[in-house]
Amino acid sequence: MSERMSGGRRRALRTADVARESGYSVQQVRDLEKLGVIPAAARMGNGYRAYTPLHIHALRAYRGLAGAVGPVAARKLLAELRTVTITEAASAINEVHVRLAREREEALLAEQALRAIQTEADTPEFEQDSDAMTITELSRALGVRPSTLRFWEEQGLVTPERVTSLRARRYDLSAIRTARIVAALRNTGYGIPAARALVDSLHRLDGTDEALRILRARLDHIALRTVELLRAGADLAAVVAAEEDPAAS
Repeated sequence: MSERMSGGRRRALRTADVARESGYSVQQVRDLEKLGVIPAAARMGNGYRAYTPLHIHALRAYRGLAGAVGPVAARKLLAELRTVTITEAASAINEVHVRLAREREEALLAEQALRAIQTEADTPEFEQDSDAMTITELSRALGVRPSTLRFWEEQGLVTPERVTSLRARRYDLSAIRTARIVAALRNTGYGIPAARALVDSLHRLDGTDEALRILRARLDHIALRTVELLRAGADLAAVVAAEEDPAAS
């Protein structure tokens, strides 16, 4: 970091200074200011923008956040961090870490389910009633709404057992595994037709390779997003600290 941003007497930073320190172009700095990613710069007597080190921290934080959660969510989070207490800001950032951890766990469970499907033909399992789930239990386990499971059923993605005269749904172990895989595929961006084609292939001995490839790619992508979030950490801390103590910026 340049001398302007560390000790000594600090002076106003030009747009070019901010661009060089943040890794964005001059035009990108101006565009991101218009979008509210960074606070509006003060204006000097000659009309030029006057930035501070806080703007550079905010831009670097945005780069990492955008890589972790996408540009729209990153803009929203940075705007939120400028209006809340340090405790609330820390909680908001922690929620992003938790979300990524949940996505990773979901993908790992789907991968485990897929490997079980691969081997179940050779090692049949005795599925006890305790292995089954109601629609409420499964929706909670997957983090989706019961209506989503009903929609997947309508689309031929997940087929539950039906019990009682009220047609209450019950999902056996095989349906639970398939539902985990569908959830991971949908979160990867797979549309309904593509997910259905992949689900239809799962019980063929040669039909699971593509699903495994997709799940591994998703795990790799989550890892990269996590690294981006970690990379943004110090700059996020600087943004939060500056909002808590404006004199620090």
